[in-house]
Amino acid sequence: MSSSPPRHIAVIDIGKTNAKVVVIDRADGVQRGARTTPNIVLEDIPYPHMDVERLWAFIIEALADLGRTHGIDGISITTHGACGALVNDKGLVLPVLDYESDVPDAAREAYERVRPDFSETLSPRLPGGLNWGAQLFWQSRAFPDAFGEATAILPYPQYWAWRLTGTLASEVTSLGCHTDLWAPDRGDYSSMVDALGWRSLFPPLRPAASVIGTLLPEIAAITGLAADLPVACGIHDSNASLVPHLGRDTGPQTILSSGTWTILMTLGGKTSGLDPRRDSLANVDAHGRPVPTARFMGGREFDLLVPQIVTPTEAEIAHVIDTGIMALPSFVPGVGPFGLRTGGWTQASGSLTPGQRNAAASLYLALMAREALDLCGLGRSIVIEGPLARNRLFGQALARLAGVPVRPSGDSTGTSLGASLLFGGGLSEACEVPACEPLHSAGFDLYVENWRRQLSS
Repeated sequence: MSSSPPRHIAVIDIGKTNAKVVVIDRADGVQRGARTTPNIVLEDIPYPHMDVERLWAFIIEALADLGRTHGIDGISITTHGACGALVNDKGLVLPVLDYESDVPDAAREAYERVRPDFSETLSPRLPGGLNWGAQLFWQSRAFPDAFGEATAILPYPQYWAWRLTGTLASEVTSLGCHTDLWAPDRGDYSSMVDALGWRSLFPPLRPAASVIGTLLPEIAAITGLAADLPVACGIHDSNASLVPHLGRDTGPQTILSSGTWTILMTLGGKTSGLDPRRDSLANVDAHGRPVPTARFMGGREFDLLVPQIVTPTEAEIAHVIDTGIMALPSFVPGVGPFGLRTGGWTQASGSLTPGQRNAAASLYLALMAREALDLCGLGRSIVIEGPLARNRLFGQALARLAGVPVRPSGDSTGTSLGASLLFGGGLSEACEVPACEPLHSAGFDLYVENWRRQLSS
């Protein structure tokens, strides 16, 4: 294996909605190639679960194709959280449970008696399987024989690293993302892990940025990649968005990571404003430090609100603001700062043009993001990562609402750039773009006031 850091990094990036493999040039942070596929949930027995074999076939094919086309010098991995695998030397002992399934709620009352307090884990109780600990608890009781055959519990990024290298590892960003399994202030497993006798099942902790190993010979042969290709341990996707900013001494800074979830994390912020009843929590960054976080399912909600994505005209934006066309939370139950509310429109949405719907939905996401900032803390600036970086109206509205510079990331690869930086390097200046100009609308302040008034009524 070469002593110099690899340059062309293949990033396996598994989001909840889509999975992709991209090649990023570490020298300039530019994406050289990409392959994507939908992330499919299988609804058959024994419970809704991720189609890992389909993903594996996609990953292998994409690595082989991108390796031939662009060359690959290293592999990094980032995945969504609230997910993990129970394995032994034969493979999975149970399917990888879909966190959106409500099957863990069957053990909810028993789980409430064993899960740690928020003050220990900074992890709120979430619905369904959004607490990974709740998944493991339910699996251990619903399938005790299979659970007993597991020799390792792997966070999801490290599951894929294991399949590539054969090396078992745990890592703190996935252990610390609302799992109930980690105590951020202590930097150790939670009291529940020891009470349930699970500690020995978690492999040794490895830094996200460490090289976990090299490709298994059979994987190298199938993909045509070098057998000594280094594979990074891997990282939780929201935390991947933080990696480019971890070395910057700029005071508190908010990173908004977008995708299926809209997640706001304030580096250097305080955890004292977190409210477990409003889907705010502490993530754990790649250095093991708590990061106050608030979130809502912005990408999922936008898809529900907007059947057809178009760019609204200035006239359509003005019409929405001046006539008070609003979306009110929440359109995905149980999550976000207003998870107990049922979402709806202030007027019949069927009468709106596609542009008007897009405008109202973009303003809705900005208003929700501003509410989230009251929980995780407002940094001196905000950086938008992922798809929302391309939504001009969202950025303008958030800049007006927050009163601090809001800068869309120039990186089109979302979390993938951060994952590629696990091999070293920093944020490319090419990724810096000008801050959004705050939304200019005489009626916007009244629009915001009315939106908030309807939530309090």
